Amino acid sequence: AGCGAATAAIVGQNLGAGKPERAEAAAWRAGFYNTVALTIVGTAFLLFAGPLIRIFSSDPDVIGYGVRCLRIVAIGFLFYGYGMALTGAFNGAGDTRTPTLINLFCLWMLEIPLAWVLAYPLGFGPTGVFISVSVAFSVLALVSAILFKRGRWKLQRV
Repeated sequence: AGCGAATAAIVGQNLGAGKPERAEAAAWRAGFYNTVALTIVGTAFLLFAGPLIRIFSSDPDVIGYGVRCLRIVAIGFLFYGYGMALTGAFNGAGDTRTPTLINLFCLWMLEIPLAWVLAYPLGFGPTGVFISVSVAFSVLALVSAILFKRGRWKLQRV
């Protein structure tokens, strides 16, 4: 959330100064740095999932689900860093409609139904829910990148 807010401020400032190219470059750079940071966190989740979960519970079932969750969700972090930065960039450009629709689609219309389908009809149980989170993060990042690259956000008046 912090990266998205920072990206919003930088994009808004640069658009207000009449420098859309600088705003775009800053958003992509923020996405890169955020992805690097989340990759480090994700790597820690992959490597130290067990000890991290054991801080909160000693129940073997909780540990099993928690470890699986951290490891699966961490994979989505590779993409979500860009998603957070680029949705923040839309907001900073004054285009609040685009990130609202992206989040509505990816988190409500994709992630929740996919979690149910993977968990119940396909029989993955809780693992299906964890997979749906990573899929939704990844799709959010991809959709954000495609729409950001189109550049219509540059036409907003800030």
